[in-house]
Amino acid sequence: MTGERDGRSPGSSAAPPGGRSGEFVDLRKGTLRGIPFVIARVILIVLCRIALGMRIEGAHNVPKSGGVLVLGNHLHNADPVLICIAMPRPIHFMAKKELMSVPVVSWFARLSGAFPVDRGRADRTAIRRALATLDQGIALGMFPEGTRSPSRQIERALAGAGLIALRGGAPIVPMAITGSEHLPFNGAKSGGRSAPGRRRGITIRFGEPIVVPVTVDGKRTTSDMAIDLVMHRVAVMLPESYRGVYSSSNKSSTSTLGSSSESSSPSSSKSDSDSGTTNAPSSS
Repeated sequence: MTGERDGRSPGSSAAPPGGRSGEFVDLRKGTLRGIPFVIARVILIVLCRIALGMRIEGAHNVPKSGGVLVLGNHLHNADPVLICIAMPRPIHFMAKKELMSVPVVSWFARLSGAFPVDRGRADRTAIRRALATLDQGIALGMFPEGTRSPSRQIERALAGAGLIALRGGAPIVPMAITGSEHLPFNGAKSGGRSAPGRRRGITIRFGEPIVVPVTVDGKRTTSDMAIDLVMHRVAVMLPESYRGVYSSSNKSSTSTLGSSSESSSPSSSKSDSDSGTTNAPSSS
């Protein structure tokens, strides 16, 4: 298989002529960033390492500037918060609209730049907001499965994230999280106990940036193809027991994704000791 990119460099996410951000003016306004973000992140990383045994790997793979799309698996209600802490720069998450009505949660969500999505329909406003986020050079986080996995295994991803990956033109950083399923307060989707011999703790791993090709073997890449390609990259950073429909037994080529080099695997990821339908997917 051969893939063809759209001519953008991995660090570029420029909007098309006329722009897409007119509807959403300065999405950074009112969010935590700059020195306050750095101070808060350092404190929270220390607390998470002590209380949760949290490890951050591959944070050096996250581009320092420009729009970037971070896509990964989803295990627990706390995942967006943990990823916000692990990311070396501010990240805005697409989150289910129900969270915006919870007093404390909604305050934190807005402070971190999160915005609502109606998971029950093709939410075009949320999609436009996501594209505007990338156009304004902001990191965007999404969980393509659309909800937490009750079995910890990756479930079939929705096409919404693939649509944004194709239209956004920004580099994509695959993200893999393990261990958070054992935290309390996860409702009916609690992950239970760890497998025998498995070390407790939470690991968040960022892979190297990749670019979804516009065409594959002369055929235009669809949203479903795009998100499947990305989720296979996420899967290879996870233990086999987490990979689900994207496991090695369900083979699908990922050679069509462009990247600066091969994606990280659990055995090769570098730990960063100083770092910390078109249904739209979201955190839940």
